[in-house]
Amino acid sequence: MALSFWVFSTWFPLPVAVLLALCTRLFLTGALHEDGLADFFDGFGGGRDREGILRIMKDSHIGSYGVLGLILYYLLSFSLLVSLPAPVIPWVLCVADPFCKFVCSFMLLFLPYARKEEESKAKVVYTRMSLSEWIANAAGGLLPLLLLPLSYWGMLCFPCVLFIGLGWLLKRRLGGYTGDCCGALFLLCELACWMGAVVMAYNF
Repeated sequence: MALSFWVFSTWFPLPVAVLLALCTRLFLTGALHEDGLADFFDGFGGGRDREGILRIMKDSHIGSYGVLGLILYYLLSFSLLVSLPAPVIPWVLCVADPFCKFVCSFMLLFLPYARKEEESKAKVVYTRMSLSEWIANAAGGLLPLLLLPLSYWGMLCFPCVLFIGLGWLLKRRLGGYTGDCCGALFLLCELACWMGAVVMAYNF
């Protein structure tokens, strides 16, 4: 996403470059995380208990909570990114993605898988990582921080705080996590990271 923004920013005004960068990631990932985010909003918005949430999240049809959640997510994403100084955007994008995935991977340590394993679409969702995988995960998530100006390091607190809050919510309402929760948690933590970057840019 950082590379696509850098390329598009050489040809287009900042708002257009940001929008095209968001569209590029959407195309490359096949909206995998966004699908999880929509299911997350539908499940937690419409489900009254654990079974209801899991049933709604498994439904392939999107509901009103999912639609509204995606609209608000992209409005916030676009607004936050265009609020940043243009030279900083590639570095923020380059850092936020891997760092937030690293943070969200701790969900595998602290929470159990909420469904039966045979109901999972992908084994990687509930399989615990080995030590070597954790080392590679940490390297991929933390080394890009060296690219970030020191004045923006405070933005890293935002996804960490949100992760703790959402982790508590998942534990309380589901007793664990699902694949949809993984995708939703990543996008929301990344959004919090971008929000933190804007706070750093305008206040410090």
